[in-house]
Amino acid sequence: MSFALFDISVVIATYNGERYLKQQLDSILAQTHSPEEIIIVDDASSDSTVAILKSYAANDTRFRLLINEKNIGYIRSFERGMLAATCSLIALSDQDDIWVPHKLETLFKNMGSSIAVYSDSILVNENGVSSGKKMSDIKNQLSYNNCLMYTIGAWAPGHAMLFRKELVENCKPFPGIVTHDFWLGFVAACNGGIAYVNEALVQYRQHTANAIGANTQRTRKQKPSVEERRKIARQRMQLLYEKCPATLKEQKQVFEILAVTYQKSDIGSRWKRMITFLQYRDIILAYKKKSAFMRILFCVKMFFKIDA
Repeated sequence: MSFALFDISVVIATYNGERYLKQQLDSILAQTHSPEEIIIVDDASSDSTVAILKSYAANDTRFRLLINEKNIGYIRSFERGMLAATCSLIALSDQDDIWVPHKLETLFKNMGSSIAVYSDSILVNENGVSSGKKMSDIKNQLSYNNCLMYTIGAWAPGHAMLFRKELVENCKPFPGIVTHDFWLGFVAACNGGIAYVNEALVQYRQHTANAIGANTQRTRKQKPSVEERRKIARQRMQLLYEKCPATLKEQKQVFEILAVTYQKSDIGSRWKRMITFLQYRDIILAYKKKSAFMRILFCVKMFFKIDA
Protein backbone atom coordinates (compact mmCIF):
# COMPACT_ATOMS: atom_id res chain seq x y z
CA MET A 1 0.00 0.00 0.00
CA SER A 2 1.06 3.56 -0.56
CA PHE A 3 2.33 5.46 2.46
CA ALA A 4 -0.06 8.29 1.59
CA LEU A 5 -3.00 6.02 2.38
CA PHE A 6 -2.06 5.91 6.05
CA ASP A 7 -3.09 8.66 8.43
CA ILE A 8 -1.18 9.30 11.63
CA SER A 9 -2.25 10.84 14.93
CA VAL A 10 0.53 12.32 17.06
CA VAL A 11 -0.34 12.25 20.76
CA ILE A 12 1.53 14.50 23.20
CA ALA A 13 1.18 14.76 26.98
CA THR A 14 2.34 18.09 28.39
CA TYR A 15 2.94 19.44 31.87
CA ASN A 16 4.81 22.69 32.57
CA GLY A 17 6.77 22.19 29.37
CA GLU A 18 7.19 25.80 28.27
CA ARG A 19 11.00 25.61 28.06
CA TYR A 20 11.30 23.00 25.29
CA LEU A 21 7.80 22.64 23.84
CA LYS A 22 8.12 24.90 20.80
CA GLN A 23 11.20 23.08 19.53
CA GLN A 24 9.41 19.75 19.74
CA LEU A 25 6.22 21.01 18.08
CA ASP A 26 8.26 22.55 15.26
CA SER A 27 10.04 19.23 14.67
CA ILE A 28 6.68 17.46 14.42
CA LEU A 29 5.37 20.03 11.95
CA ALA A 30 8.54 19.57 9.87
CA GLN A 31 7.96 15.85 9.27
CA THR A 32 8.34 14.60 5.70
CA HIS A 33 5.02 12.82 6.22
CA SER A 34 2.77 15.24 8.05
CA PRO A 35 0.45 13.86 10.74
CA GLU A 36 -3.27 14.12 10.13
CA GLU A 37 -3.91 15.34 13.67
CA ILE A 38 -1.87 16.42 16.70
CA ILE A 39 -3.66 15.67 19.95
CA ILE A 40 -2.22 17.33 23.03
CA VAL A 41 -3.36 16.51 26.55
CA ASP A 42 -2.18 19.09 29.03
CA ASP A 43 -2.09 17.89 32.62
CA ALA A 44 -3.11 21.12 34.38
CA SER A 45 0.08 23.09 33.67
CA SER A 46 0.72 26.19 35.75
CA ASP A 47 3.22 27.85 33.37
CA SER A 48 2.74 29.17 29.82
CA THR A 49 2.41 25.71 28.24
CA VAL A 50 -1.31 26.06 27.46
CA ALA A 51 -0.79 29.53 25.97
CA ILE A 52 1.90 28.13 23.67
CA LEU A 53 -0.37 25.28 22.62
CA LYS A 54 -3.26 27.64 21.91
CA SER A 55 -1.02 29.82 19.72
CA TYR A 56 -0.10 26.80 17.59
CA ALA A 57 -3.72 25.60 17.46
CA ALA A 58 -4.86 29.04 16.27
CA ASN A 59 -2.66 28.66 13.19
CA ASP A 60 -3.09 24.94 12.44
CA THR A 61 -6.44 23.14 12.49
CA ARG A 62 -4.74 19.77 13.01
CA PHE A 63 -4.13 20.64 16.67
CA ARG A 64 -6.67 19.28 19.15
CA LEU A 65 -6.17 20.44 22.73
CA LEU A 66 -7.52 18.48 25.69
CA ILE A 67 -6.94 20.29 28.98
CA ASN A 68 -7.18 18.27 32.19
CA GLU A 69 -9.02 20.13 34.95
CA LYS A 70 -6.70 18.53 37.51
CA ASN A 71 -3.40 16.71 37.36
CA ILE A 72 -3.90 13.03 36.55
CA GLY A 73 -0.34 12.03 35.66
CA TYR A 74 1.38 11.25 32.38
CA ILE A 75 0.06 7.67 32.05
CA ARG A 76 -3.58 8.72 32.22
CA SER A 77 -2.89 11.77 30.05
CA PHE A 78 -1.35 9.66 27.30
CA GLU A 79 -4.22 7.20 27.62
CA ARG A 80 -6.74 10.00 27.19
CA GLY A 81 -4.95 11.23 24.09
CA MET A 82 -4.64 7.78 22.52
CA LEU A 83 -8.31 7.03 23.07
CA ALA A 84 -9.20 10.34 21.41
CA ALA A 85 -7.08 9.61 18.32
CA THR A 86 -9.02 9.00 15.10
CA CYS A 87 -6.25 7.88 12.73
CA SER A 88 -5.19 4.34 11.88
CA LEU A 89 -1.68 4.90 13.24
CA ILE A 90 -0.50 6.65 16.41
CA ALA A 91 2.87 8.12 17.36
CA LEU A 92 3.55 9.29 20.92
CA SER A 93 5.62 12.36 21.66
CA ASP A 94 7.21 13.73 24.79
CA GLN A 95 7.06 17.50 25.24
CA ASP A 96 10.80 18.08 25.29
CA ASP A 97 12.38 15.94 22.55
CA ILE A 98 13.24 16.71 18.93
CA TRP A 99 12.22 14.46 16.03
CA VAL A 100 14.39 14.09 12.95
CA PRO A 101 12.37 15.14 9.87
CA HIS A 102 11.89 11.64 8.44
CA LYS A 103 10.95 9.91 11.71
CA LEU A 104 7.33 9.08 10.89
CA GLU A 105 8.09 8.14 7.29
CA THR A 106 10.95 5.83 8.28
CA LEU A 107 9.00 4.11 11.05
CA PHE A 108 6.08 3.37 8.75
CA LYS A 109 8.28 2.06 5.94
CA ASN A 110 9.83 -0.40 8.40
CA MET A 111 6.60 -1.41 10.12
CA GLY A 112 5.61 -4.21 7.78
CA SER A 113 2.90 -6.40 9.25
CA SER A 114 3.88 -5.64 12.86
CA ILE A 115 1.40 -3.95 15.15
CA ALA A 116 4.14 -1.59 16.36
CA VAL A 117 7.61 -0.35 15.45
CA TYR A 118 10.19 1.78 17.26
CA SER A 119 13.63 3.24 16.64
CA ASP A 120 16.83 4.11 18.44
CA SER A 121 17.28 7.57 19.99
CA ILE A 122 20.27 9.84 20.53
CA LEU A 123 20.65 11.36 24.00
CA VAL A 124 21.02 15.14 24.16
CA ASN A 125 21.39 17.44 27.15
CA GLU A 126 19.02 20.21 28.22
CA ASN A 127 20.51 22.50 25.56
CA GLY A 128 20.02 19.96 22.79
CA VAL A 129 23.72 19.09 22.58
CA SER A 130 24.41 15.46 21.77
CA SER A 131 26.07 13.32 24.42
CA GLY A 132 27.39 11.02 21.71
CA LYS A 133 25.45 8.17 23.31
CA LYS A 134 22.39 6.37 21.98
CA MET A 135 19.71 4.45 23.84
CA SER A 136 21.16 1.30 22.30
CA ASP A 137 24.45 2.03 24.04
CA ILE A 138 22.72 1.67 27.42
CA LYS A 139 20.54 -1.38 26.78
CA ASN A 140 20.04 -3.67 23.80
CA GLN A 141 17.40 -2.41 21.41
CA LEU A 142 15.88 -5.16 19.30
CA SER A 143 12.67 -6.51 17.85
CA TYR A 144 10.31 -7.88 20.51
CA ASN A 145 8.82 -11.10 19.15
CA ASN A 146 8.10 -12.85 22.46
CA CYS A 147 6.10 -11.38 25.34
CA LEU A 148 8.46 -13.08 27.83
CA MET A 149 10.95 -10.39 26.81
CA TYR A 150 8.81 -8.05 28.95
CA THR A 151 8.93 -10.22 32.10
CA ILE A 152 11.06 -7.80 34.11
CA GLY A 153 11.40 -4.86 31.75
CA ALA A 154 12.07 -3.76 28.19
CA TRP A 155 13.75 -0.99 26.22
CA ALA A 156 11.22 0.08 23.59
CA PRO A 157 10.34 3.66 24.63
CA GLY A 158 7.07 5.28 23.70
CA HIS A 159 8.69 8.43 22.33
CA ALA A 160 10.20 6.33 19.51
CA MET A 161 7.09 4.24 18.70
CA LEU A 162 4.57 4.11 15.90
CA PHE A 163 1.69 1.68 16.34
CA ARG A 164 -1.70 0.74 15.01
CA LYS A 165 -4.83 2.15 16.64
CA GLU A 166 -6.04 -1.40 17.37
CA LEU A 167 -3.20 -1.79 19.85
CA VAL A 168 -4.77 0.89 22.06
CA GLU A 169 -8.07 -0.98 22.02
CA ASN A 170 -6.23 -4.12 23.15
CA CYS A 171 -4.47 -2.19 25.92
CA LYS A 172 -7.36 -0.40 27.60
CA PRO A 173 -7.77 0.20 30.40
CA PHE A 174 -4.13 1.09 30.97
CA PRO A 175 -2.99 -0.20 34.39
CA GLY A 176 -1.32 2.33 36.65
CA ILE A 177 1.41 0.04 37.98
CA VAL A 178 3.42 0.03 34.73
CA THR A 179 4.19 2.87 32.33
CA HIS A 180 1.98 3.37 29.29
CA ASP A 181 4.77 2.47 26.86
CA PHE A 182 5.68 -0.70 28.79
CA TRP A 183 2.04 -1.77 28.54
CA LEU A 184 1.83 -0.89 24.85
CA GLY A 185 4.99 -2.87 24.22
CA PHE A 186 3.92 -5.92 26.21
CA VAL A 187 0.52 -6.12 24.57
CA ALA A 188 2.15 -5.62 21.16
CA ALA A 189 4.57 -8.46 21.91
CA CYS A 190 1.53 -10.63 22.68
CA ASN A 191 -0.05 -9.73 19.35
CA GLY A 192 2.47 -10.01 16.55
CA GLY A 193 5.49 -8.25 17.99
CA ILE A 194 7.37 -4.96 17.72
CA ALA A 195 9.73 -4.23 14.83
CA TYR A 196 12.92 -2.25 15.41
CA VAL A 197 14.62 0.38 13.24
CA ASN A 198 18.35 0.63 13.95
CA GLU A 199 18.50 4.38 13.38
CA ALA A 200 18.27 7.25 15.87
CA LEU A 201 15.12 9.11 14.86
CA VAL A 202 14.63 11.10 18.08
CA GLN A 203 16.84 13.46 20.02
CA TYR A 204 15.90 12.34 23.53
CA ARG A 205 16.48 15.26 25.88
CA GLN A 206 17.86 14.54 29.35
CA HIS A 207 17.26 17.06 32.13
CA THR A 208 16.28 17.20 35.78
CA ALA A 209 12.54 17.49 35.04
CA ASN A 210 12.28 14.25 33.01
CA ALA A 211 9.38 12.04 34.15
CA ILE A 212 11.67 9.11 33.35
CA GLY A 213 15.15 9.66 31.97
CA ALA A 214 17.27 7.35 29.89
CA ASN A 215 18.78 5.76 33.00
CA THR A 216 15.21 4.98 34.21
CA GLN A 217 16.32 5.60 37.81
CA ARG A 218 14.26 7.47 40.37
CA THR A 219 15.83 9.83 42.86
CA ARG A 220 16.56 8.48 46.33
CA LYS A 221 13.66 10.49 47.75
CA GLN A 222 11.23 8.94 45.26
CA LYS A 223 12.49 5.36 45.55
CA PRO A 224 9.85 3.11 47.14
CA SER A 225 10.64 0.85 50.08
CA VAL A 226 11.65 -2.80 49.61
CA GLU A 227 8.19 -3.97 50.63
CA GLU A 228 6.54 -1.54 48.21
CA ARG A 229 8.79 -2.76 45.40
CA ARG A 230 7.90 -6.37 46.21
CA LYS A 231 4.20 -5.53 46.20
CA ILE A 232 4.51 -3.83 42.82
CA ALA A 233 6.54 -6.75 41.42
CA ARG A 234 3.84 -9.22 42.50
CA GLN A 235 1.08 -7.08 41.02
CA ARG A 236 3.00 -6.63 37.77
CA MET A 237 3.66 -10.35 37.33
CA GLN A 238 0.01 -11.17 38.00
CA LEU A 239 -0.96 -8.51 35.47
CA LEU A 240 1.30 -10.01 32.79
CA TYR A 241 -0.05 -13.49 33.46
CA GLU A 242 -3.66 -12.37 33.19
CA LYS A 243 -3.06 -10.37 29.99
CA CYS A 244 -0.99 -12.99 28.17
CA PRO A 245 -3.33 -14.72 25.69
CA ALA A 246 -4.18 -18.38 26.28
CA THR A 247 -3.14 -19.04 22.69
CA LEU A 248 0.47 -18.41 23.73
CA LYS A 249 0.55 -21.60 25.76
CA GLU A 250 4.23 -21.68 26.70
CA GLN A 251 4.42 -18.00 27.64
CA LYS A 252 1.17 -18.24 29.57
CA GLN A 253 2.54 -21.18 31.55
CA VAL A 254 5.76 -19.33 32.37
CA PHE A 255 3.87 -16.26 33.58
CA GLU A 256 1.62 -18.48 35.68
CA ILE A 257 4.62 -20.10 37.37
CA LEU A 258 6.17 -16.72 38.09
CA ALA A 259 2.90 -15.14 39.26
CA VAL A 260 2.42 -17.98 41.74
CA THR A 261 6.02 -18.13 42.97
CA TYR A 262 6.23 -14.35 43.33
CA GLN A 263 3.51 -14.65 45.99
CA LYS A 264 5.42 -17.22 48.03
CA SER A 265 8.66 -17.36 49.99
CA ASP A 266 9.10 -21.08 50.71
CA ILE A 267 12.22 -22.84 49.41
CA GLY A 268 10.31 -24.83 46.78
CA SER A 269 8.75 -21.71 45.27
CA ARG A 270 12.04 -19.83 45.29
CA TRP A 271 13.75 -22.74 43.56
CA LYS A 272 11.03 -23.05 40.92
CA ARG A 273 11.19 -19.31 40.24
CA MET A 274 14.99 -19.39 39.85
CA ILE A 275 14.92 -22.43 37.55
CA THR A 276 12.27 -20.78 35.38
CA PHE A 277 14.40 -17.66 35.01
CA LEU A 278 17.43 -19.80 34.19
CA GLN A 279 15.54 -21.71 31.53
CA TYR A 280 14.31 -18.55 29.78
CA ARG A 281 17.16 -16.19 30.71
CA ASP A 282 18.23 -15.40 27.13
CA ILE A 283 14.69 -14.27 26.30
CA ILE A 284 13.86 -12.49 29.56
CA LEU A 285 17.21 -10.69 29.71
CA ALA A 286 17.56 -10.04 25.97
CA TYR A 287 17.39 -6.26 26.43
CA LYS A 288 20.07 -6.14 29.13
CA LYS A 289 23.73 -5.82 28.23
CA LYS A 290 24.83 -8.76 30.38
CA SER A 291 27.39 -11.46 29.75
CA ALA A 292 26.38 -15.13 29.86
CA PHE A 293 27.79 -15.39 33.39
CA MET A 294 25.97 -12.26 34.61
CA ARG A 295 22.69 -13.56 33.19
CA ILE A 296 23.09 -16.73 35.23
CA LEU A 297 23.97 -14.69 38.31
CA PHE A 298 20.88 -12.55 37.82
CA CYS A 299 18.72 -15.67 37.77
CA VAL A 300 20.36 -16.99 40.94
CA LYS A 301 19.50 -13.69 42.64
CA MET A 302 15.86 -14.33 41.81
CA PHE A 303 15.99 -17.13 44.40
CA PHE A 304 16.38 -14.44 47.04
CA LYS A 305 14.46 -11.45 45.67
CA ILE A 306 11.68 -10.50 43.25
CA ASP A 307 12.18 -6.73 43.00
CA ALA A 308 15.08 -6.90 40.54
